[in-house]
Amino acid sequence: MGKFELPKLPYAYDALEPYIDKMTMEIHYSKHHNGYVTNLNNAVAGTSLENNTLEGIFKEISKHPAAVRNNGGGTFNHSLFWTIMKKNGGGKPADKLGDAINSAFGNFEEFKSKFSNAAATRFGSGWAWLIVQNGKLLITSTPNQDNPLMDVTEQKGTPILGLDVWEHAYYLKYQNRRPEYIENWWNVINWDEVAKRFSNIK
Repeated sequence: MGKFELPKLPYAYDALEPYIDKMTMEIHYSKHHNGYVTNLNNAVAGTSLENNTLEGIFKEISKHPAAVRNNGGGTFNHSLFWTIMKKNGGGKPADKLGDAINSAFGNFEEFKSKFSNAAATRFGSGWAWLIVQNGKLLITSTPNQDNPLMDVTEQKGTPILGLDVWEHAYYLKYQNRRPEYIENWWNVINWDEVAKRFSNIK
């Protein structure tokens, strides 16, 4: 077994029903995420990257093979994605994170609209992100399995919320209706986890 491991899913496959269906969750986690971890370990085997962290690898991702970039991103992005969702999630963030969102975007509804738009307009496969950049919140998106920790991305920062808009994340239930998937996803966000990630940066 390689250094990088598949984290345990923090809930049952059907926990996010009806918004994210059981079969999608099972395939997404056990096939896609597991595949990224396996392929990443194969890509770094016997190299100096074996002893590095994903964050450390991302800082110089432009120097590494595509297999490391794609599978390293896929490993990290999904590990974050599972934690920022939960059963009976949704609502609005409170306290410092809520205040920071209001300060950066005007109000929560404006933030939600801008984030949803970033996810809906990401061409092809990719991710939408809420990041902290120099203490400020920004919305951005990345193609494929890239993320804002990588040296190749336009907007760099620490991601605290991410939405997977690859078709494998929603196609079984929503087919080509990405905006419907995005709208329903707001009902499963684990704002406590997002707030924890935010406070750990400050």
